[in-house]
Amino acid sequence: MSKKKVGVLRGGPSSEYEVSLKTGKSVMDSLSDRHEVMDIFIDKQGVWHYLGMPITPEKVFKKVDVVFNALHGAYGEDGTVQKLLDYFQIPYTGSNALASAVGMNKVLSKKIFKKNNLKTPLHIIVSDKNNLAKQAIELFRTFPMPAVVKPVSGGSSVGTAIAKTTAELEIAISDAFNYSDQVLIEEYISGQEATCGVVDNFRNELIYSLLPVEIRKPSDSVFFDYKAKYSGQSQEICPGNFTAEEKKEIQEMAREAHKALGLRHYSRSDFIIHPKRGIYILETNTLPGLTSESLLPKSLVAIGCTLPDFLDHLIKLALEGK
Repeated sequence: MSKKKVGVLRGGPSSEYEVSLKTGKSVMDSLSDRHEVMDIFIDKQGVWHYLGMPITPEKVFKKVDVVFNALHGAYGEDGTVQKLLDYFQIPYTGSNALASAVGMNKVLSKKIFKKNNLKTPLHIIVSDKNNLAKQAIELFRTFPMPAVVKPVSGGSSVGTAIAKTTAELEIAISDAFNYSDQVLIEEYISGQEATCGVVDNFRNELIYSLLPVEIRKPSDSVFFDYKAKYSGQSQEICPGNFTAEEKKEIQEMAREAHKALGLRHYSRSDFIIHPKRGIYILETNTLPGLTSESLLPKSLVAIGCTLPDFLDHLIKLALEGK
């Protein structure tokens, strides 16, 4: 592929700002020998910058052939920036606006998972921010405990907690409301943690499944939370220690989730393998991290694909409108 002017979007007004900066740097470092890379920084207030100066998106788009979307969380992963890129007819990596919005919303995703016979944990939604103490008591009485409490929209496990008591439920729900207008209460399922990425039109497959990664969180982490993900203390084993049947099922579920949500280019789905109840899909990440600590790059190494080659493939897909 001939050299292109690639604008890398990073930063953004979300709780995953820091992770996005790292993903963006990793992308720029990997592409710098192959393309003319432009660092498009978006600050926490949503102001776009180029070469250290504020700039309008319209002016940015006149300078690029394609945009690599290295944003995470709200604005960059929920369809907002995708709508802007679509309006100006700029090719970009990752899923389109509608699929991004659906994928970012854990409730909508779960509805689609269930419709497509993808097993996902039991859950309910809390929308009322009032009388949380009373709601917590009722939940404790009627919902399986312990429970996972998380914002309906968001990633990197920001605002996520495991609650075992009414007091913990109330605190966790209150905290999750800081990141989303709705809160998801999900049945906690213990078991082996796994994640699996997929790539479109790769190695002669329409949706190619990478090797599942086994995640072993640090002993002081209750689950694979933000700290466990980015501290470098977790063990992430690829290929993971799964049976042949588990590996095949995880890969198939990752492909089905990608397809059912209408995603494009790449995604990564997270799973729990319960020793008796089987494999559950938790959520699908439409713009998985590409930092040195991130899981998808580890999967690429395991199949002999370099990060620059993978990023080139995404850019090609974007330019071809696939």
